Amino acid sequence: MLLRVVVAVAVLVVFVYGLIDVIRTDSRQTKGISKPAWIVVQIVLPVIGAVLWFLIGRPRDTAPARTSYSHTLAPDDDPDFLRNLEIRRRNQAEADRLKKLKAELDAKERKVDGGKGTSDTTHGSESGEARGSGDTQGTDEVK
Repeated sequence: MLLRVVVAVAVLVVFVYGLIDVIRTDSRQTKGISKPAWIVVQIVLPVIGAVLWFLIGRPRDTAPARTSYSHTLAPDDDPDFLRNLEIRRRNQAEADRLKKLKAELDAKERKVDGGKGTSDTTHGSESGEARGSGDTQGTDEVK
């Protein structure tokens, strides 16, 4: 009695596995006959059809076809999102660093200008020209 159950379960497992393998295989890769014909053979001759499929019809050197799920990815699973996030983080850090350096430069210029006064007009005009050429970055930010 137990042997009959084991044989019946084994036949069912071979039949179901073979049928699912035929269905999941790309129709261009089947050998011998067309994919619908393999399905009919599997259904009409369950065990023999599965054995024939594995020996003759199944493509060689390939695992059963994996289904690719086209569901949307969560942001933390999407490599493009993570890459763009890293780029944005770097750009923001660079912008913050440049703002800090500009603020330090402006503070130093104010300190230098405040200590000299306006009595030396020749030196003041030179520093104004130098400062004017250096401030082009600041005026670009305002625009």
